[in-house]
Amino acid sequence: MGKIITICNQKGGTGKTTTAINLSTCLALAGKKVMLIDLDPQANATSGIGINKHNVQNSTYHILLEEMEIKDILQPTSVNNLFLAPSNLDLTGAEVELVGALGREYRLKRALAKEKDNFDFIIIDSPPSLGLLTINGLCAADSVLIPVQCEYYALEGLSQLHNTVKLVKDNLNPALAIEGVLLTMADYRTNLTKEVIQEARNHFKDKVFATVIPRNIRITEAPSYGKPVAFYDKDSIGAKKYEDFSRELLGIPVDPSPAVPEGEP
Repeated sequence: MGKIITICNQKGGTGKTTTAINLSTCLALAGKKVMLIDLDPQANATSGIGINKHNVQNSTYHILLEEMEIKDILQPTSVNNLFLAPSNLDLTGAEVELVGALGREYRLKRALAKEKDNFDFIIIDSPPSLGLLTINGLCAADSVLIPVQCEYYALEGLSQLHNTVKLVKDNLNPALAIEGVLLTMADYRTNLTKEVIQEARNHFKDKVFATVIPRNIRITEAPSYGKPVAFYDKDSIGAKKYEDFSRELLGIPVDPSPAVPEGEP
């Protein structure tokens, strides 16, 4: 049976979509069959994996509001073994439309019930909010992955997210677990990055992954070419660290040493 992981943080700019794309890609390259679900109306995971969101006819909107089967919206990607459930602008109104819908929190979970056994991993990219789209992602998931950038306000708001996860676990999805906290956008040339990493490890203990994703220009550039960083520049430190992270998620030992600064911001 496949594992469903929702990537979630209500704060924008944490590397959530970047992690969704690159984790999904690395798992697929490791031989796993993966579904990436774009649950964000901005559709950045859709465009970032190389699919034009403006050409998408059937999206996750149709799964949530019209109860279309998820296999009918899946699209192959340039990555072997990786399939996308795309988003488009239709999803923008879904938060409002879901308010009065029957079983509104479980629409995605029901849609995935038929497909879960057909995939090793299902990765859900949720929007930067704690609304009904994110709640659908959390209700459908086995676990939640929280990306946290290594910046001053990084840990602010995590208590709110933790409370939301607890509410979902207590009331809607008792099986929901915290997969872990992934530290992103690290710049080891600054004391601030080191302080945030230490504070996160003190607070979240063993829930913080050993792998830390560095600030890396290749990671930043890749989405504009519609490619995961492993396809854009497989030798970059960003690509190597996302590969390390996927291996860690799979339970394979990795080298936890920090990325060597590349002389870039």
